[in-house]
Amino acid sequence: MIDTFDLVIRHADVVTAADRFTCDIGVRDGVIAALGRNLAGGAREIDASGLLALPGGVDGHCHLDQPMPDGLRMADDFFTGTRAAVCGGTTTVIPFAAQEKGGSLRAAVDDYHRRAEGRAVVDYGFHLIVADPTEKVLREELPQLIREGYTSFKIYMTYDDLKLSDREILEVLSVAREHGALVMVHAENSDCIAWLTDKLVGQGRIAPKFHGLARPAAVEREATHRAITFAELVDVPILIVHVSGKEAIGQIRWAQGRGMQILAETCPQYLYLSAEDMNHPGDDGYAGAKCVCSPPPRDADNQEAVWKALKQGVFSVFSSDHAPFNYEDPQGKKPGGKPQSFEHIPNGIPGIETRLPLLFDGVRHGRLSIHQFVELTSYRPARLYGLYPRKGTIAVGADADIVLWDPEVRTTIRNAQLHHAVDYTPYEGREVIGWPVHCFSRGEQLVASGQYLAPAAGRGRFLPADAPSLV
Repeated sequence: MIDTFDLVIRHADVVTAADRFTCDIGVRDGVIAALGRNLAGGAREIDASGLLALPGGVDGHCHLDQPMPDGLRMADDFFTGTRAAVCGGTTTVIPFAAQEKGGSLRAAVDDYHRRAEGRAVVDYGFHLIVADPTEKVLREELPQLIREGYTSFKIYMTYDDLKLSDREILEVLSVAREHGALVMVHAENSDCIAWLTDKLVGQGRIAPKFHGLARPAAVEREATHRAITFAELVDVPILIVHVSGKEAIGQIRWAQGRGMQILAETCPQYLYLSAEDMNHPGDDGYAGAKCVCSPPPRDADNQEAVWKALKQGVFSVFSSDHAPFNYEDPQGKKPGGKPQSFEHIPNGIPGIETRLPLLFDGVRHGRLSIHQFVELTSYRPARLYGLYPRKGTIAVGADADIVLWDPEVRTTIRNAQLHHAVDYTPYEGREVIGWPVHCFSRGEQLVASGQYLAPAAGRGRFLPADAPSLV
């Protein structure tokens, strides 16, 4: 007898962004070929009784092996980063090909392909980072790259080596409108941050906790409002990324209430970390550096505001913003191998493996529904970044990116058990309910009973993106 399917997942409790049903899932040639009761046999079969079957996560905002200035180095490359991703239930990642000032976007994309090929374990796409929008970039390179499947790009309103002027932002938004691309905006006021930083450093206030005082909610609120205004002028949708609290949320709600297509993203650090975590001294008086990211974590009231906005649909995407710098590393959180003033601490924290379990814990505690979980972590990022319906759902014809979750298991997060190459997690010791136990990428099982199966590095495929879908 010839098996009808390569894989059959039996008795699956399937959850998508809109539906929930019990069925068998038949997979053939890496694609979901059938959903139904009592499907014919498969060469391999798994009983999913008692587990939830969710579409694999799509992490639409993470940084892997990104070239860094000033001798800094990210801990995760495309192998270790995607290994960690799939162990946390994420089967597609979209990191950033970052243009250097004075360099071309095309060179950045070519370099990033070299870094990914032969390394990635799961499928991946690329966002672009536009840091130097010259006439050639705006009129030639960027439109051509959009046509080739790089349909989303990030711009910065802060960081000296990345920030754009207001005029440059308008020019980039205009290209996005003309060619049907989506612009992601890091919204913080650079001049305000620089002024506050100079004041704090001049007063000798240089510990990690002062990072938060240099980037208060007001500078995020102002930049968010300015970005919204630019989007209104150009009449183009934008996505405000890593929104940290109620000040920026207020601006986004205002714009959405006026019918503007202003989308928003948040991340685990704004639900689970706070300003107090940057004040933690540790054995060396510097451990707060482990939680330094931008925008910074805020307070309990802001955490509650983010949870509320997630439940109410203000946010479209929940991403990790995985920025993997080692703590004990002269090229990481301790530049030069010793504690530094806060303005020299690399901004960013690891989170690619813990993103989904942390938010799933919110489901288990009634913070949002399981359908909202799927929408925020898989369905909407797949649509926004041009990968749906291949990714982001469990449906006939979609890639068999399927994650079976144990919704009852309690897990204490320990860095020693994670699969990234970072020497810490800011969520050390936090207990969560629910964890992915079996993970499939295009029908190939990469994680079984929580254990990574060491698939071949480089099995992940690059995914050119279609035009963004905002609904």
